[in-house]
Amino acid sequence: MERTSIRLGGVELASSVMNASGARSAERGEIYELCAVHGGAIVFKSCNRAGLETPENLKNRGVEFFQSIATELTARNKKVIGSVVGASEEEFIDVARILDRAGASIVELNLADDYVTKSVAPFASFERLKSLLGRVRGETQCVLAVKVPPRVPFEPRAIADLFKSMRITIAVCANDLPKDLAIDVASGTVQGPPRTLSDAHAFFRESENLLDVVAVGGVNTGRDAYIAHLTGATAVQVGSALMKEGAGALGRIDRELDSILAEHGHKSVSEIVGIVRFSR
Repeated sequence: MERTSIRLGGVELASSVMNASGARSAERGEIYELCAVHGGAIVFKSCNRAGLETPENLKNRGVEFFQSIATELTARNKKVIGSVVGASEEEFIDVARILDRAGASIVELNLADDYVTKSVAPFASFERLKSLLGRVRGETQCVLAVKVPPRVPFEPRAIADLFKSMRITIAVCANDLPKDLAIDVASGTVQGPPRTLSDAHAFFRESENLLDVVAVGGVNTGRDAYIAHLTGATAVQVGSALMKEGAGALGRIDRELDSILAEHGHKSVSEIVGIVRFSR
């Protein structure tokens, strides 16, 4: 839908709504089902070099499996987002390079999972994070995204500045908005004083529009997506609703988002990204 189309990291996407990594995106049939019912980008399940049997949430068939699917889909002009995990910097570099060369438009470095934080420990120090990102950036040409864990030990501004210096243009952040958030959707006004509303909102505020933010979590309806956009997200990733409803959840949320945009006189998602304001 025209109103929900976006540019993410400079990549043209037909919708701001996409699946979260791992949600019905681990097997060929699941991926092709998503492609058949939704025109937006497809996010692959996070993968490593040889595949994993454990932990269950990262169980995957290895990068060569996803490499072949990426090659097939990009030949059909489908936008693919690869997602990378690994137990070492070298594994991150290898997997990212393979997905890049297979034609993935965007490669997401999943630094948010416990498997990565315990093995690679990218946030153990600022220099360690800088080393990993710099080495991956040096070996890839694609647009890079980084999935950031909640409660990182560094200020969002410092991480945003590092991303910008490394030519990393997308931060994937938790959409951990308060459940009791009082917001007037029509005006984009939140009750109360100015404050940080979520990890996604924090990165949006600190990046000075030089990073695009993807909000992941808590998006089950078009209204949820609309609020995520108001608080700074250029795109949203859907997990739980997709697992419950099947592939059709993405199209439903996209249509609902389009209707709300139209209702409030907006021609595109870009008009509402980050325009949230506070009542005092």
